[in-house]
Amino acid sequence: MLAVLWNILSFIVALGILVAVHEWGHFYVARRCGVKVLRFSIGFGKVLWRRTDKHGTEFAIAAIPLGGYVKMLDERVEDVRSELQEQSFNRKSVKQRFAIVAAGPIVNFLFAIIVLAVMYMIGVTTLKPVVGDVVENSIAQRAGLTYGMQITHVGGRSVSDWEAVNLELVSAIGQSQVTIQVVDTGLQTTPTFVGSYSTPRFYDPATPELSPSPSKITLVLNDWEFAPDKQSAMDSLGFSTFRPQPTMDIAYVSPESAASQAGLLKGDKILQIDGTLLPNWGQTVAYIKARPSEDIELTIGRDGQIQRIFATLGVQETDTGRIGILGVSPVFEQWPSGLVFEQQHNLFSAVGLGIDKTWRLMTLSVDMIGKLFTGDVSVKSLSGPVSIAQGAGMSASFGLVYFLSFLALISVNLGIINLFPLPMLDGGHLMYYLIEWVTGKPVSEEVQEIGFRIGAVILFSLMSIAIFNDIMRIT
Repeated sequence: MLAVLWNILSFIVALGILVAVHEWGHFYVARRCGVKVLRFSIGFGKVLWRRTDKHGTEFAIAAIPLGGYVKMLDERVEDVRSELQEQSFNRKSVKQRFAIVAAGPIVNFLFAIIVLAVMYMIGVTTLKPVVGDVVENSIAQRAGLTYGMQITHVGGRSVSDWEAVNLELVSAIGQSQVTIQVVDTGLQTTPTFVGSYSTPRFYDPATPELSPSPSKITLVLNDWEFAPDKQSAMDSLGFSTFRPQPTMDIAYVSPESAASQAGLLKGDKILQIDGTLLPNWGQTVAYIKARPSEDIELTIGRDGQIQRIFATLGVQETDTGRIGILGVSPVFEQWPSGLVFEQQHNLFSAVGLGIDKTWRLMTLSVDMIGKLFTGDVSVKSLSGPVSIAQGAGMSASFGLVYFLSFLALISVNLGIINLFPLPMLDGGHLMYYLIEWVTGKPVSEEVQEIGFRIGAVILFSLMSIAIFNDIMRIT
């Protein structure tokens, strides 16, 4: 319940910020063009708070936080006193009206740049994209991708972390293949001694001449089955991110678990189960999962002595049936030096990175929308308010920099969607103004009305699909 409330609160905060930014763009340019703004509202429905400034604009926060609007003086909507007619939106030139409407999406893109720049100045701790386990007979394994390889480029674009890798792989949806560039870091599956891996050599774009020699691998995507709402692009291709190997030492014992009741303690080392030597944590987990409710004998090391403990495994229901559960988690090996790094930049560098990231998000969003219509991306990938709320809550839980990254992503998508040439959106109005600009006369009211109805049907259909997808994901 607390998680649901947190998601809702995060969603309201995120949407409130993004709507305010978008509508401020319309508001600011309208004021600059001499248009009288009657109301600036965040949300719809019953007004919870309002204030009127010296220009006569009412600023309001309403009860339904699912959007907002800027109401301008307009003779097409209501009667306007003669002394105020020059401040009406409809009296402005087509260029001014175009600028007022375009300002909303443009400010969304500028906001994303600012937010990402702030994020990079604060600093983002991230991982270099070094490959972990590779699934047998997967697309990645058939291409030659192996444990310990660092991905440096995907489809010709440089990538420095896993987020960038995922974005570039997603952009390859619909292609028959994608080429990635990798270097062999020298990482081994098993550490050379407890707590330490072999000294790796990671790729550094700043000093490529000192980095391992790159090679290219082609991922053949003809049989790629990817469900973006359920898995990452890496998982669907058959490889995972590198993680330090778990040891057989216990780091945590869950209260009231089978392990706790048996007397296992933090710091114990599992040596054998039922007299069987299990060399790694993965095999230990598999052994326990296969024995729900069974009694097992654990041989452990504690304070330099060997002890035997008996435990009755717990049971957990899963989609594939019942599994055994002990209730412990392991100590992991240390991260190899240089794998974890912090992206922290000065103002100018951060702004440059913010521009580059925003542009990539914009091009990727447009690309994905195009593939949605061509059928390369399933409509099942559309997300509604529930999925967005979950994303907001999750990113907020991880910390400020992750929430800022989420805001930038949604802000870019909000700007792109609003530029759709549908009459109910900013893009539809811009389309009408562009026609007026070229022909020298406005689009007739009848044509606009037909366009609004068609746009409403399309938007309602897309929203219905997105909400349906949300419902299916949580049921």
